[in-house]
Amino acid sequence: MTTLSGRRIILGVTGGIAAYKAVDLCRRLVEAGAYVTPVLTRGALEMVGEVTFSALASERARTSLFNDPSTPIPHTVMGQNADMVLVAPATARIISDIRTGRSADLLTATILATRAPLMICPAMHTEMWEQVSVQENLEVLRSRGVHVVEPESGRLAGGDVGLGRLAEPATIVTAVHDVLSHNVSATDDLAGKRVLVTAGGTREPIDAVRFVGNRSSGRQGHALARNAAERGADVVLVTTNPASAPSGVRVVNVSTADEMHRACSDEAPRADVVVMAAAVADFRPQEIVDRKLKKDKGTLSVEFEPTVDILAGLGAAKPNGQVLVGFAAETDDVEHNAAAKLDKKNLDIIVANDVSKPGVGFEYETNEVVVLRADGGRQQTPLCSKDEVARAVLDAAVEALNHRTRNRGTDNRDDKEQE
Repeated sequence: MTTLSGRRIILGVTGGIAAYKAVDLCRRLVEAGAYVTPVLTRGALEMVGEVTFSALASERARTSLFNDPSTPIPHTVMGQNADMVLVAPATARIISDIRTGRSADLLTATILATRAPLMICPAMHTEMWEQVSVQENLEVLRSRGVHVVEPESGRLAGGDVGLGRLAEPATIVTAVHDVLSHNVSATDDLAGKRVLVTAGGTREPIDAVRFVGNRSSGRQGHALARNAAERGADVVLVTTNPASAPSGVRVVNVSTADEMHRACSDEAPRADVVVMAAAVADFRPQEIVDRKLKKDKGTLSVEFEPTVDILAGLGAAKPNGQVLVGFAAETDDVEHNAAAKLDKKNLDIIVANDVSKPGVGFEYETNEVVVLRADGGRQQTPLCSKDEVARAVLDAAVEALNHRTRNRGTDNRDDKEQE
């Protein structure tokens, strides 16, 4: 990741049990070429050691506003020289402090004293993460341009399992790279364009508490929405997982295939690019029971019926000039099946992946795809982050848009010559 070479990153570590992961994160950032200055809060020092970070980082760890003999204003110096301030883990307290502008220690003072991008990586127990106050604080920070690396589901302190686990260090390093690479070579090739993206797996209810679903997390669709917004687009994200939606996009929350169909039918006619990355259920129960079905009633039999084919409908109604991108999650004859879907559903681009491979598709932070175009073009993207896949897909969409613009210009000149 050459984008991190020489970039100055303030690594803020706060007092969550996940602070131990920040040690590995520090090491990875340094190995990627970044100049890392650790700033540990008093709470962090209860969890991890100052010497550990000093040994691994580019300079010694800082812990106080008042113990640096080299400068009386360390927060200002660090803030002015930083290319990014990264807080991992970010506790509920630090999230609240950042929102309100509270300057309680060296880390919060440095955050106030910088104009560099700020990225926070929340980590806390599920009950804390789901508190309305925490989510409201995060929403405000997103609206201010703060980058949030969402927590993951997994084993938490105390042995319970749930959402709130700090994102893996490799995921955070990729997010840092993506933000800093955008700052270095920002492109606005989608400026003035409206992009519709779908994400996540739909849930088709069986009874009052159960549903039929799939393993899609929505990460790939959210990466596409984030990348499109960074490239200047006006983005509408129709998602089944709004809690992890990126900032800077308009979110439409849906659950079922019918709800996604209605949302897409409303939004697609005005879109220049439509990217259907969601994993929409192919079938749903014919009848939905409005109460919980009891196990003691014996064997449960459910009759299914097909859901609406959203992608086929969008292909049939596609406006002139619109670029329509579909996804094909396959396990056999991947390219053959994807190419058939590309033609049958009147798509411009289809993104195919073999979800039987390790590290590919649902639930993973990585993906491996082949991008097929209606004009016969083909691009293979090896196993990489979903953000990198998003860039490759949108590069293809931009190329298709530009090709259509050039063709329209040629057609107009031909009309004038005939006149």
